Amino acid sequence: MRALLCREFGPVSSLEVAEIPVPAPGEGEVLVRVEAAGLNFPDALMVQGKYQVRPALPFVPGMELAGVVEAVGARAGTLRPGDPVMATTATGAFAEYCAVPAGQVLPRPAALGADLAAASLLTFGTTLHALEDRAGLRAGETVLVLGAAGGVGTAAVSISHLLGARVIAAASSPARLEVCRRLGADFTIEYTTEDLRQRVKEITGGRGVDVVYDPVGGAFTEAALRSTGWGGRFLVIGFASGEIPRIPLNLALLNSRSILGVYWGDWSRRDPVRSAEALARIAAWLGQGRLAPVVSARLTLAEVSRGLEDLLQRRATGKLLAIP
Repeated sequence: MRALLCREFGPVSSLEVAEIPVPAPGEGEVLVRVEAAGLNFPDALMVQGKYQVRPALPFVPGMELAGVVEAVGARAGTLRPGDPVMATTATGAFAEYCAVPAGQVLPRPAALGADLAAASLLTFGTTLHALEDRAGLRAGETVLVLGAAGGVGTAAVSISHLLGARVIAAASSPARLEVCRRLGADFTIEYTTEDLRQRVKEITGGRGVDVVYDPVGGAFTEAALRSTGWGGRFLVIGFASGEIPRIPLNLALLNSRSILGVYWGDWSRRDPVRSAEALARIAAWLGQGRLAPVVSARLTLAEVSRGLEDLLQRRATGKLLAIP
């Protein structure tokens, strides 16, 4: 089968398309014929050896996919060949076939295409866990989303809106903010030309926001934390800017703020039952049309390196897909 192979940790440009054997599903695994796979920022970090997990070399990157069951291993549950599915996996999605633990495979609603399914699980899964489990978001509260036009950013705008929150989307250009408005953002901030703290004060009448969702890090993190009101919750999602900010801890003391780390991947492994329940809710929302990912490009395996570089440079809007 054709697969995108990482032979050594290094720049994403070093990835190569290679012919490798089709994996056989082991006990408790399902072999999926991959119709689409989502590109995510952690994929690029993993290829560079900068992610929390360093797989054994060589490996095929890719953490989320959708397709059709090709074969099943022993004790793999009720899934059968021919079933349309969507799944998360530690690695292996950027290939024509991928063996996935059965517990990480969901039935795919008949009305949901493989491309939209593959663009949904990591970003929406991370966001739902962050907003509900970590921040305890309540309807009527105000959420400030940084990097709001990116993959997890668009997911945060959509999920916050769906949960009944008031959404302030911050992004770097009018075109990217227009994407956020279409997803339900109530207010927007172009933070390359506007003062983030001042605009938040204007929008909230000086009260501040209840929750900040920050997948970016870097220069705007401290300003966003200072923009939270009493009891505000600051969600640390990631560092797409490449800069891990140093935050004065007195800012947590002031206004009784909470700084909350979000590591959805490890949480989902530690609590697979609740994670599966959350992903099933997301699949249902997708099937009902209540959620829809923003897909800006569909790439061949040979083009995935360029797509990962676009994620690293924050040039992408919404999600990018690989179509093996």
